[in-house]
Parts: sequence; structure tokens; C-alpha cells
Amino acid sequence: MPVHTPFVVERPYNEVEVGESASISKMISEADIVNYAGIIGDFNPVHVNPEYAKTTMFGERIAHGMLTASFISTLVGCCLPGINALYLSQEVKFVKPVKIGDTITAYAEVIEKIDAKQRLILKTVITNQRQEVVVDGKAVVMIMKKP
Repeated sequence: MPVHTPFVVERPYNEVEVGESASISKMISEADIVNYAGIIGDFNPVHVNPEYAKTTMFGERIAHGMLTASFISTLVGCCLPGINALYLSQEVKFVKPVKIGDTITAYAEVIEKIDAKQRLILKTVITNQRQEVVVDGKAVVMIMKKP
């Protein structure tokens, strides 16, 4: 299932306002988890082995935490602020596991602008289909100037 992004935008720093927000949603599939494991080489059985995962506190396979958090990068690069965003840092707290079939929504809101450095501070949250927070954090983003 594709990531649902409303559009890809390009915005200069001076057009972004404190309080602006954006979100994207994605249903996490088995293929997403297996493909991510292959890309990064993390084949921890809690992610890829259903029999092993049944014996864990989760009772079933869970998505890699960083797979879930990676949708914040999608949000930053496509929506808020969009093209020309340079992702400088991300604080991440993994609050709840994401399981196969969960639909996650990544949300970001501009909470501060640092004009001297043209940086944005974003509150970042990912929720599941039950509106439970699964990832909480904060990002620092710079909008690159065109040459």
C-alpha cells in the first residue's frame, strides 16, 4: 500500500508559519517489514520470524522502530517544509509497537522558527489507527537556499 502524501511542495523559509502542520498515513504490511529488514540488514526475529515473535511480549511480529519513524522523513521531505528541506536532527521516543496491518499517521507541526539560522523546530508524532501515540519526538529542519 502506498504512502498517502497530499502533494510534494517547495516553500521558502519566510512562507512557513509557526502552527502549520501536515500529516501522512500508511498501512504497514509484511512486505514493508521484510523489505526494510533487507535494506538495513536487521533480521531480528521479532520482526521477521512469526514463530519466534509469538514467544515475545508482543505476541506477534512488530515493525522496526526506525521503519515507523522514517515516515517523519517522508513528511519533512514532501510536505512540511518539502523540497529543499535538510533534516538536521530528530529526537525519537518509541512509545508503542507497530504491528503488521496497523495504519500509522505521521504528524508534524512547526513549533518554532529560528530566523538567524533559517531553521524550523517541528513537533513530530506518529499514531496508529486507534489514535495511540507510537512515536513521539522533535525535529530540526533547515530549508536550503537555491544557488
